[in-house]
Parts: sequence; structure tokens; C-alpha cells
Amino acid sequence: MASLLTPDICVIGAGSAGLSVAAAAAAFGVDVVLIEKGLMGGDCLNYGCVPSKALLAAARAASAEAKNSKFGISAKGRTIDFARANDHVRQVIAAIEPHDSQERFEGLGVTVLRETAAFTAPGVLIAADYEIRARRFVIATGSSAMVPPIPGLDEVSFLTNETLFGLREVPEHLAIVGGGPIGLEMAQAHCRLGARVTVFEAQKALAKDDPELAAIVLEALRSEGVEILEGTGVEKVAKTDGGILVTAKAKDGKTLEVPASHLLVAAGRAPNVTGLGLEAAGVAFDRKGIRVDKGLRTSNRKIYAIGDVAGGLQFTHVAGHQAGLVIRSIVFRLPVAMNEDLVPWVTYTSPELGHVGLSQAAAREKYGKKARVLAADYSGNDRARTEGETTGRLKLIAGPGGRLLGADIVGAQAGEIVNLLSLALSKKMTMKDLAGFVAPYPTLGELVRRAAISYYAETPKNVWVRRAIALLRKFG
Repeated sequence: MASLLTPDICVIGAGSAGLSVAAAAAAFGVDVVLIEKGLMGGDCLNYGCVPSKALLAAARAASAEAKNSKFGISAKGRTIDFARANDHVRQVIAAIEPHDSQERFEGLGVTVLRETAAFTAPGVLIAADYEIRARRFVIATGSSAMVPPIPGLDEVSFLTNETLFGLREVPEHLAIVGGGPIGLEMAQAHCRLGARVTVFEAQKALAKDDPELAAIVLEALRSEGVEILEGTGVEKVAKTDGGILVTAKAKDGKTLEVPASHLLVAAGRAPNVTGLGLEAAGVAFDRKGIRVDKGLRTSNRKIYAIGDVAGGLQFTHVAGHQAGLVIRSIVFRLPVAMNEDLVPWVTYTSPELGHVGLSQAAAREKYGKKARVLAADYSGNDRARTEGETTGRLKLIAGPGGRLLGADIVGAQAGEIVNLLSLALSKKMTMKDLAGFVAPYPTLGELVRRAAISYYAETPKNVWVRRAIALLRKFG
């Protein structure tokens, strides 16, 4: 007979979203059950953000020789040990694991069940020998790599983000399906670590970002040797003696056959909804994920869904933010609303590519001529000059009254600069605010001030301003 648990909150999934809810609730003395069938830490720690950024760091170190040459520094006899780069990835994961571990959360007072769970009724969840009847449930099961219906894919050995970081030898030729952030980050990393890389993108690479700034990233990757085939969809794959043959068709109708040693599928993410018994729970969902309202509640008012499984923007920081909203709603009974317009994102290639708020196109569609684009180039920034990082551009989108509507940036440390702009956007700051703060010299953050100041570039030519100045001069 199943043991009955009646916690205040039951969380399904121990990724970044679920862990954040469990830790916060436990800190307030709330009874929490946390269920995870796989690895604690979820996708972000084990297969996503952490290993990918660790590998990118190793790749940057491998590419340092080319950068150092312009500073008059050379290091002859450089070698790349791919296995040691992979060791770095493992070490970073191992260092973070204790923070996400079962032991830590049990120490916080959370009941942790390492089991598969499924609803059998709107308020009943079964996990092995346990029956959980919680006041509120939070589904945070995340997402997995989407496997597109490419003929032959089920007959070849291919990689996803869950298996890519297990490689101990650098691929001779890595073919990547998908030209989004994951595909291009891993393309640059493996190219810098010694692989030949070909990326197939059926539409436009980095399609969600500012086209002008995305083009700068693509040019940088191509200059390093990454072959990026836009408008080229993979039609089929086949196993060969030496690996895999990828057959693709370009927009002009030309058929390409590309032999590769390894194939990485990075064509998007699919929500983890299978096997949860959502139908029995009365929770509506579709292929995009569980449907939620602005307060992150599902069609069953006792059940919330957060993170990747709820569709929308699929980022760890979004999952963490939604966890905070859910805590406010469940624990403090406060009204909450998710606002995706304030969510920033960054692609961690070199150069980095960041975005927050409305895009240039969206702002002009909404505000017409009242939306202005203010730009500052890295080449005009003194710190960028000293670092030899002059490739890049910042765009601020200003609306009526000079209010910040959005921003896009490509260049060194773009992700760090987006932090400032994300705060400015959430606080409804204007160009006056951004032009008026004091930035230490020399820093890349000065790009923000320079772009904001340009909002007032025509002010000195204003006839009324000149007349006012002339009048003031008469008073001595």
C-alpha cells in the first residue's frame, strides 16, 4: 500500500526551476516534496548551460594564440588536448553539483524522492510507493533536445546536448543540424578545439536576434573556419563506413552531400510532458508545452508549470524568475504575472550577442517614427581599443519621451552589458537616465552612455535652445 504524503507543495523536477522553488519554500518553513527521476540539477547543470560554457571557456583558451599575435606575443608549440578540455567540463560540473545535490536539499528540510511520478487524478500524484496529495503542485520537468523527422536519423548514431559532452576525442568533422544559439556556440567551440565544423540551417541562423548584429557573429565564425549553410535543410542522413553522410538541399534547389564523422542535432527543444499523467490531472498541454496563464497556473488551478515545460522563452534565468513568482503566489498568496518583454538573452559565441526588450523592428511597428535607434560602435570605445576587441556594436531602442524600449549588442562582454540594460528596462529608465550616470573610464559600459547621449545630438542645433542660451548670457 502506498505511503501517503501531504506536503504544502510538491515539485516535480529538480532542475533550476524546481530547485529554486523547493529551496525558497523550505527557507520559509513550508513542507515540500521534491521529485526527480534523473540527475539532480537537471539539464542546465548536467547537459546545458554549465558544460557548454565550460567548453566555450576551454575553446577561448585554445584560440588565444591568434589573438595574442597582435599584442606581439607568440607561443610556439601549442597543442590542444581535447580530453583535458573535457576534463575541465567535468570538473566544473562536479564543483557545482553539491549545491544542487539531494543531500543539500534534504538538509534544508525538503523530502526528496528520486522516482518517476505521474498524476492519477487532479490532486493525486503517484511516485513509486508514495501517494502525494499536496495543496499545490509545481511541474518543472524542463525540456529535451527535439529530434526532427529526418529520414535515416533513427539509423545513425547522433549526438544531442545530453551526449555531446561525453566525447573524449575531438570530432574530425562535426555536422550540426540547427543554426540557433546552441548550434553556433558548439560549432565555434569545437572548431577552436580542432574539429572541422559544418552547420546546416534551413532558415536563417540566429533568426531571433537583430539581423545586422547577428551577421557580425556569423562573419566571425566563418572567419575562424566554421562553415554555415543558411537556407539549407537536411533532407536525409545515412550511415557510411567512415561516419555519416548528410544530404541537404539549398534554397536554390542545389543538393549537397557532406560526409561527417559526427552529427549533432541542435534543432530546438521539446517540453518534457510525456508520462506525467497530465490528462488525468486535467492539465491542458500541446506540443509547445503546458498551457499556463500569466500567473503560471495551468488549467488545474492547484497545479503550476514553470521553466521549459511551460513553453515560452527557454532559459535558466527565466526558470529562476518564474520560480520566484510561483513562491509569491503559493506561499504569500500575492498576484503575479510573467512579463517576457523584460527577459534578456545572450548567445555566448565570440563575439557575444545579447538582447533585451523590443527589437528594432517591433519597436518601429508599435511606435512608428517615435521609435529611434541609437548606436555606439566598439571601435569608438577606448577600452575596446586597448583590449583589441573593436568588433561590435550596441543599439538602444528609444521610444516616446526617450524611454528605453529595448537593446541589442554584439561584442566582447555583451552579456555583462545586457545586465545593466535589463535593469534599466525593468525600471523604465530613459535616455536621460542612461546618459547621466557616471561610468568608470575606461570600460565597455561607456558604450551605453555614448549611445544614450546621441539621443540629444540635435539639441545644440535647436533654435529655441540657442535663443535661451543667448538670453542667459545677458545676465552675466
